Amino acid sequence: MVDQKLIDDLKEMRVKGTSAPSDALKLFEFVKQLAEENEDLKEELEDMDATLVQIAVTDINYKYWVKMGEGTVEYGEGEGEDPSVTMSATAATWAGMSSGEIDSTSAYMSGDLVIDGNLQDAIAFGEIQGIAMEEGAHYFE
Repeated sequence: MVDQKLIDDLKEMRVKGTSAPSDALKLFEFVKQLAEENEDLKEELEDMDATLVQIAVTDINYKYWVKMGEGTVEYGEGEGEDPSVTMSATAATWAGMSSGEIDSTSAYMSGDLVIDGNLQDAIAFGEIQGIAMEEGAHYFE
C-alpha cells in the first residue's frame, strides 16, 4: 500500500508547489511504492532494461538520478553513475511538466528541456511516469 503521508505530501505539492528541490524525489518514491502493488506498472518495470536517468535543475544547480527497469525503481540526490541520458531544465519547466501544464515534447522541441544521451531511454522514462500517474490517479481523487 502506498504510504498515506506520501500521498498527502504529493497532493499538497500539486496545490502549493514544491518547497525544496528534493521534493521531486517524492514522486519517484510514489512510483516505487505503487509498483509494489500495481501489476501493470510492475510488469512494465520488469520488461524494461535498467535505465539510469540523470536529472538537472539548471537554474538552482540541483541534480538527482532515477534508475528504473528490471522490476525496480531507485533514486537519489547528486550524480548518478554512468547515466544513459541526462535531462536538463529550469525548476519552472520541471514543475510545469510535473503538473501537466507543460508537455515534455513541446519543452524538448522549444529547447526548454535539453536531453543528452539516449533519447529512447528518456522516452521510456517518461512513459513509466505516465503509467504510474495513470495507474495511481485514484490516490489523488
